[in-house]
Amino acid sequence: MYRFLLTPRWWGINVFVLLAIPFCIFMGSWQLGRFEDRVREHSTAQATASTARTEPARPLAAMLPVTVETSGKQTTATGRYGKQLLVPGRELDGRSGYYVLTLLRVDGGKALPVVRGWLPGRADPAKAPAAPAGEITVTGALQASESPGSNGVSAAGGLPAGQTAAISAASLVNLVPYTPYDAWITLDKADSGMKAVPPAAPDNTGLDLKAFQNLGYTGEWFVFAGFVLFMWFRLLRREVEFIRDTELGLLPDSPDTGATAPAPSATA
Repeated sequence: MYRFLLTPRWWGINVFVLLAIPFCIFMGSWQLGRFEDRVREHSTAQATASTARTEPARPLAAMLPVTVETSGKQTTATGRYGKQLLVPGRELDGRSGYYVLTLLRVDGGKALPVVRGWLPGRADPAKAPAAPAGEITVTGALQASESPGSNGVSAAGGLPAGQTAAISAASLVNLVPYTPYDAWITLDKADSGMKAVPPAAPDNTGLDLKAFQNLGYTGEWFVFAGFVLFMWFRLLRREVEFIRDTELGLLPDSPDTGATAPAPSATA
């Protein structure tokens, strides 16, 4: 009865099933692995944030480049403040405001972007406190360069002079006369009555929508694998039922052949 499984049509069906199910399982496992990686990264970021408050600050040179392990940790740098910029459209405690960003010129001629604090309202250079003069040592949480669309960073352009949308080396290199570090810090204690800006978690380390999308895709791929198997069994059952009905003569005559059922015998 099952010799039909060796026909070319069923060979094609069987090969498709044998390839589709492992592929779906592989993709589902890969998406699950991605979700588990995000969970581990989230745990690592939380552990780093909790230990960063108690660990002693380390020199900037020992903390670069910024990684998931060093992001948020305390670092210290010594230099002189230079050009100051405002970063509009930043929220803190549910209020809209702006960061006061000042470039700290350190040894070697490079400059470290330092967020000295946050002020409410629209970005106004007249309200932003001037940076301290002379040589100064700052301590704050190390942060990676921002990119538009991450952590609330605006992608809008056309800002007035003296403002920047993102705190990144790529953006600042065109706004300041010195080479900025591919990193920045936010002071633990804000200057001149401003509010301190808490450090942000590294990109792609939180349990955000993207992380749960990976978990949703995991379920979808496993459902696809089950659906393929279900459809194979359903086609198999229909084929077997068709053969049995044919052998028992239970199928009606095909309308395409024009055949008619034999008339009942008069002696019947």
